[in-house]
Amino acid sequence: MIGLHAHTLFSDGALLPSELVRRAEAKGYEAFALTDHVDSSNIDFVLPRIVKVCKVLNRSWAIRSIPGVEITHVPVEEIGRLVKFARKNGAKVVLVHGETVSEPVLKGTNRAGIEAGCDILAHPGVISMDDVRLAKKRGVCLELTTRKNHASTNKRLYKLAKLAGAKLVLNTDAHDESDVATYAQALKVLKGIGMRRLDIEEVFENSRQLVKRVKG
Repeated sequence: MIGLHAHTLFSDGALLPSELVRRAEAKGYEAFALTDHVDSSNIDFVLPRIVKVCKVLNRSWAIRSIPGVEITHVPVEEIGRLVKFARKNGAKVVLVHGETVSEPVLKGTNRAGIEAGCDILAHPGVISMDDVRLAKKRGVCLELTTRKNHASTNKRLYKLAKLAGAKLVLNTDAHDESDVATYAQALKVLKGIGMRRLDIEEVFENSRQLVKRVKG
């Protein structure tokens, strides 16, 4: 298993970075990204600490810890600048919090995140076919999720991505240990939206390719 979306107590998660990564390792994860919520107020505080702890953990543990951020609820015009700042300052995986049915994310956020070249547009349940096509063109992964408050739109996203040929990944959006899905739980979510075996394998492979790029 690979997880590329998780939150620690540096944003709205419950656990220290080390503890969250360790609990993921115990559930069979080979790579795990720490992607706390950031905006202009805290990115310069949170990101260096996540970069630091990932370096420490990678010296000792088999699981690959990946520093990242989730740019969340920011003015649309700020997204591009924050993506650049994150990459310049050590983020290896950059997520943008997409437009979702469960939160009042600003309209235009999906498009701005894709245009800024984020790695993953997180749980973008409210997404147009035009933006799905743009994600395909720009190589931005769209996120299916095991998190209940966002998962209701997984099936719609799968259908749109399938039509456009856009890349999908599956993440847990973990905020504590209970959110860190096992492989069996992940399969249940994907099969539950009607995804077939080859498509499931492709979803997991997309995550592996992201991790390979980080290592490179």
